[in-house]
Amino acid sequence: MTEAKEPLSEQEISDRLLSLSGWRRADESEAISRGFRIRYHGGVALIVHVADVERLIGHHADIDLRWDHVRFTITTHDAGYRLTEADFDLARRIDAIAVAHGAEPL
Repeated sequence: MTEAKEPLSEQEISDRLLSLSGWRRADESEAISRGFRIRYHGGVALIVHVADVERLIGHHADIDLRWDHVRFTITTHDAGYRLTEADFDLARRIDAIAVAHGAEPL
């Protein structure tokens, strides 16, 4: 298994994306992204919940909040903005939190 902060190979990234419904490469970059449909105040609550978990695990997403949706974009900054196991772990956690908040996939 790859170390949490060690960059993943293209094959490892492809394999992990297959197991995460809705997550995609962000603009052909070394980041993954997913959006959820949720009204503004629900999005704020979702973000606060995600931010609390991020603080505990020491890894964070870039977050874009709009009036009717929120988008999370994840990469590992201290691995040279490359995708690592930590990114996919956070994506799974965000998915679970989004479900708990009633967010729908974009």
